[in-house]
Amino acid sequence: MPTIELDPAREQRQAVENLFQFYVHDFADFWAERQVEFDEDGRFPAYPPLAAYWSEEGSEPFVIRADGKLAGFVLIDRHTHSGLPVDFNMGEFFVARHYRREGVGRAAALEAIRERRGQWEIAVARRNLPAQPFWRGVAAACASGPVDEIDQNDARWNGLILRFVVA
Repeated sequence: MPTIELDPAREQRQAVENLFQFYVHDFADFWAERQVEFDEDGRFPAYPPLAAYWSEEGSEPFVIRADGKLAGFVLIDRHTHSGLPVDFNMGEFFVARHYRREGVGRAAALEAIRERRGQWEIAVARRNLPAQPFWRGVAAACASGPVDEIDQNDARWNGLILRFVVA
């Protein structure tokens, strides 16, 4: 497995915005219907909530590096999908396809979560079936106690929500 590092992305906003194009492309597989169209320049439109990771208190953007090479991003915030209190939420998470199944995503997720003690929430879209066992495994590896699973389908979220405490 490559050596994994999480680098604060405060000065790498453009890199995260560029990687977000691949994230949206990959995530389109899990939409019930098409959510976005390409702009005339061939790119997906800007994702408005992305800017908050560089301005909102409590938000933390990171790039994932595998053996020093850019491999993805981790975006942590304080939002809640369940409506219950949280200290940390895995806002967005992306690993480039050519680094998947090498342990890169798991190592990055574990590092991001284990260093932040408190109540965590990870929401996984209902149709993103491959991500559900991944995030269940990560949550179980980080949790100081039980991992609560919520199956939610409302205006806030449609899918699995994992809630756990890191002590």
